[in-house]
Parts: sequence; structure tokens; C-alpha cells
Amino acid sequence: MPKVSALIVPYTSYLRVYEPLAAFPESERAHWTRYARRPERPSYQDELRRSLADLLPTPPIPVPVHESGDAFVAEVDGVVCVCPWRTRLRGWQALDELGEELPVSVLDAVLPPLVRRQAALDYERWLARNPDARPWIRTSTWQVPLNWFVLVTDEEREYEKGTGPGGTAPLLRYRTPMVQARRRTARALRTLRDALDEGPLIEGLVDVGRWLEEFHPRSLVELDYGGLVHTLPAAQLEDDHSAADVAEGIEALRTGDGSTAGEAYGRLVERWRSVRDRRSSN
Repeated sequence: MPKVSALIVPYTSYLRVYEPLAAFPESERAHWTRYARRPERPSYQDELRRSLADLLPTPPIPVPVHESGDAFVAEVDGVVCVCPWRTRLRGWQALDELGEELPVSVLDAVLPPLVRRQAALDYERWLARNPDARPWIRTSTWQVPLNWFVLVTDEEREYEKGTGPGGTAPLLRYRTPMVQARRRTARALRTLRDALDEGPLIEGLVDVGRWLEEFHPRSLVELDYGGLVHTLPAAQLEDDHSAADVAEGIEALRTGDGSTAGEAYGRLVERWRSVRDRRSSN
């Protein structure tokens, strides 16, 4: 494995599902039970650094050769829950979507067509043997999709400033029970469909809702700003209550208060403009 630097990768946020050990097949459950007992486990930054290191060889390695055996671990009411990384699966899926985000000339320079075709063939063969496979993690670059905030509330917000250079990093995340995330998704969809035409917000929420239905009902859902905390000033992070703004906007739409809904949306746009500007500059 290439040597991985201590570089901070700042541009990815995460939506994760932690499932109780009982949700996994017995053979896999044994692995995660042992894994959860480890005193130290790698972080999301470690995963990103490894992925970036794989792009350095010639030809680059767009998707890991072997699936990751790592996971995030959380304890929910005394029950151990795990969120498998499934880096290889997520890499295949991200590669499949990359053509929609980058011009062909740029894509060819980063990942030659032959490399992409081979990865696509590998994924096709693997998927034929694993038709029900799905990731436990969704990622987004240079933003947190608005539909993710529908799943959580401001009361579930966890913010830690961190201790600065060389110490702990800032943290901004939300955690909620799966049953609550599903209920909020369904309620928001009813409101949005009554108030708005079909569009990216509704389509995205439908997609997230279908994904959530694939997991154990006692799971934990986590929205994590991840590396985005390194792109935003501390004061902006501390004042970031995007979930509250989304909830206010949806409630205003439900009651027919277009003015309040517009104000909430305006706050969201203003808050995330600086992050989008950085994305454009990269």
C-alpha cells in the first residue's frame, strides 16, 4: 500500500447508516463484532487519503482491488452498530457518475478510458453476483445536499470547535434514529409535492427515502459535515443551523407562507455560497 500522508482532505460530507450487528449475516457479524472491540480504528480522512494515493501510480487505480474491511462504529442505547465503508463498491458507483460531473477531456487526463472501461467491466461482473448490494455511506463534495437536512432536526445537532492545529478537528454532525429519519422524509415529501413542482429537491428526497428503506429499522442515521469543517470559519460553523432553516422552510410551505419559506431558503443559499465558490475555483 502506498504511504499515505497526513494531508487533510476538506471537501467531502457524509450521510451514513449504522446498523445493529443483528442485521448482518452471521459470518459478517462475527467480523464486525471483533472489529468493534478494537481500541483504534481508521477515520474517514484515512479512507480519502488512501483513495487519493491510489490515483498516483501509472496507470491509476480508480477502485480498490479488494473491498475494505473497515467500518465506523457507534453505540446506540447499549447496542453496537456499524457502518461498513464498502470503499470498493462506492468507488465503482462514484466512477459511474463521474462522467456527469467532468468534461471528457479532463476525465481522460485523470483516468484514461481503458482504465475506466476495465473498472466498469469489473463492476458489472461483481454486480451480477451481488444484485442486492448497497452502500451504507453516501458522500457529497463541497456541499451538504438540502434533502439530507430533512432527515434531522436542530435538536440533534452536535458541534465541537476542536482544539486547533495539531489537536482535534472541529466536528459538526447530526444523529437520529432511522424511524425518525423515515418519518420526516415522508412528511416532507407530502408537503413539497403539494407546494412545488417535481424537481431536484423532491427527486433527491425520494431517492434518499428509498435508500433508507433498505436498512434495519433500529439503525442510526448520521449526517456528518466531514472535511467541510476545514473549509468554513469557526464562527460560520458555530452559527450553522441549516437543518433548522430547512425545517422552517418546509413548515412554511405546509402552511402556505411563501414569504417565510423564501427567507429560510435565502439563508441557506447565503450560508453555502462560500463553499460553492471554493468548488468552482477547484
